[in-house]
Amino acid sequence: MSASFKVAALQMVSGPSLAANLDAAGALVAEAAAKGARLVVLPEWFCLMGLAERDKLAIRERDGDGPIQSFLAGAAAKHGAWVIAGTVPLFADDPEKVRNSSLAYDAAGRRVARYDKIHLFDFTGEGEQYRESRTIEPGSAPVGVDSPFGRIALSICYDVRFPELYRRLAPMDLITVPSAFTATTGAAHWEVLLRARAVENLAWVIAPAQGGEHANGRRTHGHSMIVDPWGRVAASLARGPGVVVAEIDPNVASQVRASLPALGHRVL
Repeated sequence: MSASFKVAALQMVSGPSLAANLDAAGALVAEAAAKGARLVVLPEWFCLMGLAERDKLAIRERDGDGPIQSFLAGAAAKHGAWVIAGTVPLFADDPEKVRNSSLAYDAAGRRVARYDKIHLFDFTGEGEQYRESRTIEPGSAPVGVDSPFGRIALSICYDVRFPELYRRLAPMDLITVPSAFTATTGAAHWEVLLRARAVENLAWVIAPAQGGEHANGRRTHGHSMIVDPWGRVAASLARGPGVVVAEIDPNVASQVRASLPALGHRVL
C-alpha cells in the first residue's frame, strides 16, 4: 500500500430531527465524495442531538436494521466510498439505555465493523453537567478493521483520553475519533489529545466533530481535523458544518516509523 488517497472528516451541527440530520449528512457525504474522498467519517451523534438525554432511545435501532443503518449503507454504495458513522444508537441489554456504536461500511455498502463506545463521558464543571452513563451502556472490546487504506482503529470521542485503548490495537495506520466534544473541554484538550494519539501511535488521525450551537443549548467545540503521524494538523475546520479533506500518503507513516521506531521500543 503506497498510493496516496483522500479522506474526509465531516463536521455537523446536528439537531433534534432525525430526517433533517440524515439529509444534512447525505449532502456532506456527497460533497466529500465529489472532492475525491475514498474514506468518509461522520461525527458522533450525527443522526441526533436531542432536546433531552433520553431522546436517543426513541430512534435506537436493532443491530443491522433501521433507517439510520440503511442510510449509511446506501451512502457508501452510492458514492463508492468507505463510510464510518460517527455513532448510531443501537439496542442495549439494558432496556433503558443504548449502545453508542461506530459502524464502518465498505465501498459496496456492506457493514464490516461495529465498535461500541467503551469510555463514557461523565463531567461536571463550569456550569455544565454530562452523564452519558445514564443512557448509554458501555462496550467492552477494542475494534480494528482491515481496509484498502490499511488497518483502522475505531474509537469515539471520550476514548481519546485513554491511550491504552490504542495500544491494544497497535500497530494501526489510521485512527478514527468521531466526536461531540463540549466547547469547554474541547478548547482545553481536543487538539493536544488528537496530536498525542497520532504521535504515540505513528498513525494518521481522522477526527470529525460536532461544531456549533445546538437546539438543546449545548455548545460543541468543532475543529474537526486530520493529523499526520508526526503530529502535524493536515486540515481542519473551526466551526459550522463542512467537509475537511486531506490527502493521505502512506509513505509518511513508513518514513516516520523508519526514522523513529518507537512502537518497536516499547517495553511495557
